[in-house]
Amino acid sequence: MATESTAASTDTPPLEARVEAALMTLDRPITAGKLAEALQCDEAKTIDQAVASLNGQYEKTGRSFRVEKVAGGYRIFTLPSYKPFLQALHRTRIETRLSPAAMETLAIIAYKQPILRTEIEAIRGVACGEMIRSLMDKHLVRIAGRADEIGRPMLYGTTKQFLEIFGLGSLKDLPQAEELNKP
Repeated sequence: MATESTAASTDTPPLEARVEAALMTLDRPITAGKLAEALQCDEAKTIDQAVASLNGQYEKTGRSFRVEKVAGGYRIFTLPSYKPFLQALHRTRIETRLSPAAMETLAIIAYKQPILRTEIEAIRGVACGEMIRSLMDKHLVRIAGRADEIGRPMLYGTTKQFLEIFGLGSLKDLPQAEELNKP
């Protein structure tokens, strides 16, 4: 009996299984490099291959989720087709939707960052101090530095949480104006 437990402890599960187990326990994206380090894997490239293999298995077996690259790392997401079934479980998230004014302010910051509050207000045509504070409280906006102007006003930018919530790998994934105008 002792030899069985010793043998079982030396058997290492396949990389795909280890990647899947790690991603199931995380509530934030993790980079391939950090995952490779944690799983004692040779390089990040093998993690990318394991993720591709897992997604192939998930699709083949009709699973309700897949691994996506978001905010520079990997995370498991439920497929969009399951949204209607899961809404009741996640009411608090739905109730914290952003107002149109907040979305407008966030969009300006996302596309123009780093940006001054005065520049945001010039674009929107209204004072935005409270809206920016609200977006900072929700961890969607951060202070990205200070401008080299008189008074050294703060510059604003988006956070990693912004990328996560909107399912973006990086700011380069934001839709371009041409894409937004398509019917």
